[in-house]
Amino acid sequence: MKKKVLSDPIHGFIHIPSGLPHDLVEHPFFQRLRRIKQLGMTSLVFPGANHTRFQHVLGATYLTQMAIESLQSKGKEISIEEAEAVTTAILLHDIGHGPFSHALEYSIVDGITHEKLSELFMDRLNTQFGGRLDLAIKIFKDEYHKPFLNQLVSSQLDMDRLDYLRRDSFFTGVNEGAIGSTRIIKMLDVVDGNLAVEAKGIYSIEKFLIARRLMYWQVYLHKTSLAAEEMLVRILKRAKYLAGKGVELFGTPALRYFLYNKVGIRQFKNKDKVVGNKDALEVFADLDDNDIMVSIKVWANHSDKVLSYLCRAMKDRELFKIEIEKKPFSKDHVASIRKKVKGELGCSNHALNYLVIKGSITNNAYSRADDRINILFKDGSQQDIGEASDMLNISVLSKTVKKYYLSYPKF
Repeated sequence: MKKKVLSDPIHGFIHIPSGLPHDLVEHPFFQRLRRIKQLGMTSLVFPGANHTRFQHVLGATYLTQMAIESLQSKGKEISIEEAEAVTTAILLHDIGHGPFSHALEYSIVDGITHEKLSELFMDRLNTQFGGRLDLAIKIFKDEYHKPFLNQLVSSQLDMDRLDYLRRDSFFTGVNEGAIGSTRIIKMLDVVDGNLAVEAKGIYSIEKFLIARRLMYWQVYLHKTSLAAEEMLVRILKRAKYLAGKGVELFGTPALRYFLYNKVGIRQFKNKDKVVGNKDALEVFADLDDNDIMVSIKVWANHSDKVLSYLCRAMKDRELFKIEIEKKPFSKDHVASIRKKVKGELGCSNHALNYLVIKGSITNNAYSRADDRINILFKDGSQQDIGEASDMLNISVLSKTVKKYYLSYPKF
């Protein structure tokens, strides 16, 4: 029987289950996750944040195994087939991520999210494995009659979040993200087919929600990380624009395909060969962080001044300045910044769209409108965490905070 035991800095020794999960980890589609950073450009702010999607997914899978064993010990019926399927679903939940996580979704891939790409990869793997992923896909899409299995994979208290908060906290050195994932898992129960948390675990849930909010402001939405990611998106958009004009650009075969072609859901579903003997989905599986960074190094010397300027700034970490406010920036302020950048760089109005960037960010640690986190009391009654908690913070955490940003070159 095939079995792998790995040493993980977060959870200690973890094992990859034999059978389907083991075979999927060995697959090239999955091994690609070793070459994709979990936190994108965040290592430009927190130097330790070089961990990968591969590490995270294995950690989330380990926590899912722990949750299954805990629920089974409480008499909840989870068959061997269901356990393997939910383990497979969490193992593959991030398989659709592109280089630097979200950057490609907003630049060179046309209107398709990593979640949808994950579904397409799962469908492709299901074909290759003779339908053995049927149940995992049902659970992943929340089409199975036991909703709590999907909630372990995707909810406001899923194993994905329980792993990435601890993992990202560890590698960034931001201690506020350290949560008691093991205790939370031991407090899980199932009522009427849905996950609930035993009342004695309420303080662990409160800490989890507060930690999530703090990690968003301190890490995931850190202003310098945000500026770097926006620069990366503009680099890829500029490269895509130039490719559309027929300008010659260096790139690996995989990257060139996405730069010089419009690739969306239809192309990803089509199995026609587009690069060598590979179709669009297989070509996407060849893309990782290395394709982008090597290209940025070469493009830093490109004849297009906008592309070369952005790439040199990224390569040498001369990141854009970023302003963040609670209200949208006035048209006059944006116009004055554009005028200043145009004067300093002598660029066109069109080029300014790549150099003066505005947008918004939102943060809410808990949303009652989504699936709720229910607290289970000894008398069998349940209450939403927002009502059950005696902390004012929880009601505050359920409110969405929106901020606006404006990013541009430093002078």
